[in-house]
Amino acid sequence: MSQNFHFLTERERERERERMACFDRASPALKETLLKIYRAEKPIEMDQRLFEFGAVEYHIKSSASDPQYVYLSISTPLLSQEVSLARGISQGTAQTIKGIHSDMVELIEPAAEGYQLTLRLDFYKIPQGKESSKIITEIASIQAAILSCQLKDMLTNVTSQDTSQGMYKPIKLVYHPREPFFVVRQPEKTTAVFPMRFQEKTDVIIATAFFQELMDVGSSEAWVKVPLCAWSPIPPPELRGEQMEDLSTNGGFISFDILPRHVKGKRLDKTVWNLLNFYAFVKYHVKCTRGFIQRRMRKRLDNLVKKRMDMLLIPKLQDVGASRVSSVFRNLIIQ
Repeated sequence: MSQNFHFLTERERERERERMACFDRASPALKETLLKIYRAEKPIEMDQRLFEFGAVEYHIKSSASDPQYVYLSISTPLLSQEVSLARGISQGTAQTIKGIHSDMVELIEPAAEGYQLTLRLDFYKIPQGKESSKIITEIASIQAAILSCQLKDMLTNVTSQDTSQGMYKPIKLVYHPREPFFVVRQPEKTTAVFPMRFQEKTDVIIATAFFQELMDVGSSEAWVKVPLCAWSPIPPPELRGEQMEDLSTNGGFISFDILPRHVKGKRLDKTVWNLLNFYAFVKYHVKCTRGFIQRRMRKRLDNLVKKRMDMLLIPKLQDVGASRVSSVFRNLIIQ
């Protein structure tokens, strides 16, 4: 049986980043592939691998002779190499996955070689209609659940290792290879620090204004319950001693103080997902702001050109009279 490999194109990558900025947890490529198998008129023979940003790999395997079951294997890198986790997935992650439509999704142990997780999907138990799309979307969100469980474990169970001169050692987390961030777990709070990097100078200017506004809004009485936000052009004290390559930025550093109330109950899941997608959130809004400014500039330029044309046109109309309006327009076009 032949194997198919699918790498996301640049446009697909950009679309995926924008989807994640809007907190869409499902993998678009994985969802599309599973829906293709489910909606096929005839059973599909498939052995396909999907690769997404952040070194994430999916392996989808279905057989035309046994269309009831589809096997899905997932490989995703650990958020942190500094925290020793058990091989494969944690018990909390396994429980979370088993809670996703347990009658349709079965966790296979041990996982396929080279993968952290293998699931057997029972497509015969997925109901018809709109509900099927909803269920497959939840299944396509498995990788997000794995990453969220890793960060949840760090926020609730892991204490920053060692202390140096009274400072807690940061834990480096890598959700995207070029965008690491740090978590510093302390007895009374957890601090998340994001080194911000941008390719365009205009993005740096927009982002700096955005961060300053974020601090002003976050310190107001209306938002007293949200995590305290701070921005600095230089590394905060919590990152002293870290590698220079991690501290070299052009957008400064933004920090959030996460208190125990932010990681209790249902708030934990939302806090974790917001932290994982903060980079995508910022860059998405910087991109939108830049597009808005460019549209306003073009509109302003069009208005100035129109006014200039009116200023040139009115005196000529007064001199030549109404009978020669058409010839004036032709002359202006020729000029």
